[in-house]
This record gives sequence, C-alpha cells and structure tokens, in this order.
Amino acid sequence: MNTKFMEEKNLSMVSTPVAILIGSVIIALSIMISGGAIKIKGFNQGNTLGAQAVPQTSSPPVPAAALPEEDTGPVKVSLDDDPIIGDKNAPVTIVEFSDYECPFCKRHYDQTHLKLKKDYIDTGKVKLVFRDLPLSFHEPMATIEAIAANCAREQGGDEAYFKYHDELFKRTTSNGNGLDKDDLEKIATDLGLNSANLKSCVDDEKYKAEVESDSSEGATYGASGTPTFFIGKSSTGKEIEGTKIVGAQPYSVFQSTIDPLLK
Repeated sequence: MNTKFMEEKNLSMVSTPVAILIGSVIIALSIMISGGAIKIKGFNQGNTLGAQAVPQTSSPPVPAAALPEEDTGPVKVSLDDDPIIGDKNAPVTIVEFSDYECPFCKRHYDQTHLKLKKDYIDTGKVKLVFRDLPLSFHEPMATIEAIAANCAREQGGDEAYFKYHDELFKRTTSNGNGLDKDDLEKIATDLGLNSANLKSCVDDEKYKAEVESDSSEGATYGASGTPTFFIGKSSTGKEIEGTKIVGAQPYSVFQSTIDPLLK
C-alpha cells in the first residue's frame, strides 16, 4: 500500500477527534460566559440598572457570611455619625451610599432626590443619612470631593454639608473628572464658607479615614455599586432595618417603599 496514503489517512483519523474536542471546548466556554458563570473583568450587567458597580480589586474579599443575601429581607444598616438632612425624629430613614463623581448618582440627584426632599424630607416624614462610597475608577476626585463635603460640615454642620453636597452634584459633569480642586474652593466661597480653611482641610486629607470607613462598612451591607439606598425604620436611632434599592430608580420606586412604612 502507498506509504503516503497511509500517513494521510492516519493524520485524518487523529485530526478529526482533536477538532471535535477543540470545538466542544469553545462552545462550552461560550455558554459559560453568556450564562454568567465566568465574569469578564470590566464587564458589569448591573450598570444597565442605573448603578455603577465597584470593580474587583486585589483587596481581600469580605467573608461571605458578612454579606447579606439578595432579596431575603431588610438589612441592618448603621447610621454612623454621618450627615443627616430632615427631622432627626422622622419615622422613616433613608441611608444613601453614593459617589459624587458617579453619573447615576448625579441622575438620582437631578431626577429624584429633589422631589423626595420636597414630599418627604421637608415634611418631616423622612430623614436622609448620606454615606460615602467613592468608586476606584472615579479617583482621585471622588474621594477628594467626599473629603471636601466633610470639611464643609466641619465649618457649618449638616446644613453646610448638604448645601455643599447639592453644589457638587449640580456642578460636576461626573466620571472622575467632573470637578477639580479649584472648583471645590469656589463652591466654598460661593456658600460663604472659609475657602482657605476648606483647602487646608482637603489637602491634609482630614476626613479620608471617615470616607474609607463608610466604603468598607457599605460593602458589608451589600452596597456593591452606587447609588445604593436602604430605607426603613429605626428603634434605636443608631441603625435601621432597611429595604435595599440599587441605582437611579424612578421616584415611584422610592414612593412604593416609603409609603407603607408611614402607615
């Protein structure tokens, strides 16, 4: 028998199963990726819900036991000593974890926050506790702006904090480069604060540890993106058992959570 023919036949017999094996592996990988079994770095389906997710980092993960399960009921969330707007004795509390450079947080401020303030906060029904969750891909300004707001609070308490908070969201164009340090000083001047003292406070990173503490604590509650809200009642004044809402959701979503708590 022709030797060349035999070699080609043997090669064909080997190549066919190999090709089938390779094809099977490719198909299996495609199914796993599309089904979410494999998470591709930088890809996050949750962004379509109007929130920005915290990216994976090299930091040690929070133990699974410390993280609340999704949709299993209220989550106990500390109010810490963070700034509050509204009647401190209001029957319902919203704890917001947010990032001043997050475009979805800005959208929430523009489209929902002001209406919530008018209908619920200003009427004494709800108080809002604002906690920081700056995302790494919005740095360094996300943390710097959070520090600046706390520096404003140092000068004028919670009232000054929320005036500064409002101006940050009004003026930023978001995504990590929406403002610079000169803008932070100008906001202070425009609000009648001491801009030199605020600059010194920001440069010294006086409240950086406070901002980082908020972020770390938020992760233990399952706040993995911004904005994230917890809405509930408090029997101690120090924490709530809150229902979680994630993303720049419409006013009606907040309304449907708050109204039953007021009955």
